[in-house]
Amino acid sequence: MKKLALILTLLASCSAWAQGDAEAGKAKAATCAACHGADGNGIMAQYPKIAGQHAGYLEKQLNDFKLAMSTGGAQGRNDPVMGGMAMPLTEQDMADLAAFYASLPISDNTTAESSIELGQTLYRFGDTERGVTACTACHGPRGNGTSLSGFPKISGQNGEYVKLQLEKFRDGQRGNDMNAMMRAVAAKLTDDEITALSQYVGGLH
Repeated sequence: MKKLALILTLLASCSAWAQGDAEAGKAKAATCAACHGADGNGIMAQYPKIAGQHAGYLEKQLNDFKLAMSTGGAQGRNDPVMGGMAMPLTEQDMADLAAFYASLPISDNTTAESSIELGQTLYRFGDTERGVTACTACHGPRGNGTSLSGFPKISGQNGEYVKLQLEKFRDGQRGNDMNAMMRAVAAKLTDDEITALSQYVGGLH
């Protein structure tokens, strides 16, 4: 019953977003290009690739950035830069931007050879002895996530960005994950495991 309730909650949250217009989003994306690039693939490794990401996920993040700013960080996702960018956006603006970036192709990426063994083991199987859930359970075998359930695409993502987010989940600096699922997993990961996973998903196809 708990699993069913979670699935229904996820579906309901994703269906609540406005219908986005990719062409309108393109016209509104000029300022986003400064960090995410004109093609949505980021200009530096610590910035996320948002090209090809699920529109519902992108829209949720923008809403969460705005929520954190309006609640003084008590809710949502704290990030001073993104919070400031999201504050003036309307619900339709967010939907349009999400639709635009979701329509773009993500650029290719690779996995460091040194991270394949550990990263692949954790991604595929987790660690049952420590209660670490396999990443594939939510993000899928190829890291594509699922748009309906709200799990993001992580394949091809910048490794440095993934590393920063896992560290934030582990340290409690980021808390906008559904039912604290990412915080529960990240809390059990070592620095070496976070590095291996971050680099592994970058080259996952």
